[in-house]
Amino acid sequence: MRQRLAAALAPTRLEVIDESEAHRGHAGWRDGGGTHWRIRIDAPALAPLSRIERHRAIHAALGPDVIGRLHALAIEASG
Repeated sequence: MRQRLAAALAPTRLEVIDESEAHRGHAGWRDGGGTHWRIRIDAPALAPLSRIERHRAIHAALGPDVIGRLHALAIEASG
């Protein structure tokens, strides 16, 4: 995820955090993690976009193959 976001959006700050263990036993959780993620990103490319457009840009950068494997994705994005 980090590589795809960096390549597509050239962020000045990027944190990709696997929070899956905190959701153990909840819906969508799988043994081994990788189900619940948080992305914190600051990227000039996101500055002119609305919140929904930012989320769409991040989803597009990650691609359907990555998005399809996730149960939850929290996004904190700014420009």
